[in-house]
Amino acid sequence: MVLRAYILIQAEPGQPVALRDLAGVAGVISVAAVSGPDDLIVLAEAADADDLGQAILSKVHALRGIARTLTCPVSRAVFRSCCGHAVSPS
Repeated sequence: MVLRAYILIQAEPGQPVALRDLAGVAGVISVAAVSGPDDLIVLAEAADADDLGQAILSKVHALRGIARTLTCPVSRAVFRSCCGHAVSPS
């Protein structure tokens, strides 16, 4: 089973985080710049919680401009398929 998590990121003031650097981290599925209390939202996928922490979060934290992160593991999700039907990932 795969562990998916959203990582909410606050950037250092005046230190923009390169979206391409985040997208280049193995296990990162998508990166979005957003408005609100957080600056970026990352969707990541890992084998387990240890892999998430060691392989993904450690690399995210090493990037320039990252002030803090909040990791939100996904417990359940429903996605819309290309034809409009709701699909639950296995």
